Amino acid sequence: MRLAALRQRNSLILHDADSLCDAPGTHQIHPDLFTADYWRERGLIVGEAPGRGSSLFLQATPTEQWVLRPYRRGGMVAKLSQKRYLWIGRERSRAFRELRLTAALFEQGLPVPRPVASSVTCYGLTYEAALITVRIAGARALAELLTKGVVDEALLQRVGKMIKRFHQAGLDHVDLNARNILVDEKGKPWLIDLDRCRLRPAGTWQADNLARLERSIAKFAPSSQVGNLMALLYAGYAESA
Repeated sequence: MRLAALRQRNSLILHDADSLCDAPGTHQIHPDLFTADYWRERGLIVGEAPGRGSSLFLQATPTEQWVLRPYRRGGMVAKLSQKRYLWIGRERSRAFRELRLTAALFEQGLPVPRPVASSVTCYGLTYEAALITVRIAGARALAELLTKGVVDEALLQRVGKMIKRFHQAGLDHVDLNARNILVDEKGKPWLIDLDRCRLRPAGTWQADNLARLERSIAKFAPSSQVGNLMALLYAGYAESA
């Protein structure tokens, strides 16, 4: 994976040079690429995911779909601005940091979506941003599977093993929840949404990640089952030690 940065108008774009290039038939590197209008005009929006900003599923090539995710604020600060962030430099922007982190983990063979590009558009002292990654074919959120009651022992243990791999790599996933764990059509778990996440030495944050995930699982599974579900997940986590 070769990451390259460029400037277009008032936008800064960091992209995987192997996914985006100037070859005929490919999508050109341009700020419009990060807008819904670009894809809508071409009839290439094939779906939408729930959540802040409504991520869009895009038919980028005949054989590959992408996910376009605009950055959106939550909580009280969103009442002031849902899309704008304080500009503190290109490499400190949320979009550039997430793309570089995702690329680093992808290069290690960890189950994260392949990053395609991120864009930061500056407006004086503020900026807006968006991220594009490759869509994981046939993937469904762990939250959906829990709600439908189709999560089995083997899957939970695989999820535990996956989390342990990321922890061993030093990833502190600050929003580890059942929506950010996807399961593909072969039953392989993946981790998504690395916004504000970082690599750090082992510490109490690992237990904090798991506690956050347990609170999330409790929202989608019957309360009487949460303890058993987490016991299976922890068994997989311990097995990878």
